Amino acid sequence: MIFQPVLNVFLLALLCAPVAALAVIALTKAKGRDKALWAMRLVMLLACFVMFLRPGIPGGATETLATDTDIVLVVDTTASIVAEDWNGDEPRLDGVRADVQTIVDEYPGARFALITFDASADLRMPLTTDTTALVSSLEVLRPEVTSQSRGSSIGIANQLLADTLSNAAEASPDRSRMVFYFGDGEQTVTSPPEPFDGSEKLTDAGAVLGYGTAEGGPMKLNTGSVDGSSSGYIEYQGANALSVIDEANLEAIAADLGVDYQHRTADAELILPEAPSTTTSYAESGTVGNVTELYWIAALVVVALLGVELTRASMLVARLRLLRAPSSSRRRKSPTGGGAA
Repeated sequence: MIFQPVLNVFLLALLCAPVAALAVIALTKAKGRDKALWAMRLVMLLACFVMFLRPGIPGGATETLATDTDIVLVVDTTASIVAEDWNGDEPRLDGVRADVQTIVDEYPGARFALITFDASADLRMPLTTDTTALVSSLEVLRPEVTSQSRGSSIGIANQLLADTLSNAAEASPDRSRMVFYFGDGEQTVTSPPEPFDGSEKLTDAGAVLGYGTAEGGPMKLNTGSVDGSSSGYIEYQGANALSVIDEANLEAIAADLGVDYQHRTADAELILPEAPSTTTSYAESGTVGNVTELYWIAALVVVALLGVELTRASMLVARLRLLRAPSSSRRRKSPTGGGAA
C-alpha cells in the first residue's frame, strides 16, 4: 500500500492531533451512551485523517511518449480570420482551432508557444507543455475590435517569431523547433509583407496553413463585448465586405520559413510532418504508475457516521418540540378571572 497525502503528513498530524486529544479526554469522562458517541466521533476523525492520506494500491504502469520539440503557433487574429467560409458558412477560426487540436495530439510531450497578430504581434503564451491552457486560450480567442482596425500586415509577427525561436534555441539547444503559421494571407496595408526569412535557420519543420476561399466570406463585426456577440457584418459600399484568401502570400511565407504550404478545408485531412528530432520510444520515455485509490472507503465511513449524528440531532430537535408543545397549550387555556356582581 502507498499513500499520496493531500498535505504534508506532519501538517495533517498537527491539524488533527488537538481535535483527537479533545475527543479522547471527552471519551474518558463520558458515561453510558455518551461514551459510545464520543468513540464514534473519534473514529470519524481517524477516518478523515486516513482519507487525507489518500491510501492506494500500486498497480501496473502506463508508458508515455514524449516529443523533444518546441512548437510555435502563429495565428492570425485580424477580422478576416472570422470570415464565414469554413465548412460552408462557419468562421475560419473554427478551422484553426480544430487544426491546433490535431497538432497537439500529433506531438505529445512537445512544448507549445502561441503568437497572435493583427495590427501588432503578441506572445500570448510562452513555451509550455500545458496544452490544456493552450487550447483554452484559442477557445476564447477573438479578432481585433473592428472599430480599432487600421489594416494589418501578414508578416508583422516576423521579428517576434525569430526572437521566440532564438530564445528557445539558446535555452534548449538540443531540442528541435517547429513553426505552424495559420492565416488567410490577406494583406490590408499598402506596404509589402515583412519576410520571415530570419526564422528559417531556426526552424526545423512545420507548415503554413491557409484558410478561406477564392469566393470569400463575410466578416462579423467585433464590438469588443465580453460575450463576443456581434451586431452585424462589416460592410463596404453598402454590402457585406468579403475576405478572400491570398495563397500567393501564404506560399511566400512558407518559402521564407522553408516549410510546406497547405490550403485547409474542412473535408481535407491535415498532413503534418514528422517531428524533426528523435521522438523517444515508448520503452525509453518512462512510466507513470497506476494506483487504485482507497480513500473512498474512509469517505464512506465518514458519511455513515455523519448520518448517525444527523439522525440523533433530528431526534433531539423533535423531542424539544414535543416538550415545548404542552407548556404552550397550557398558556393558551389559562382561565380568566371575574364573577357575578
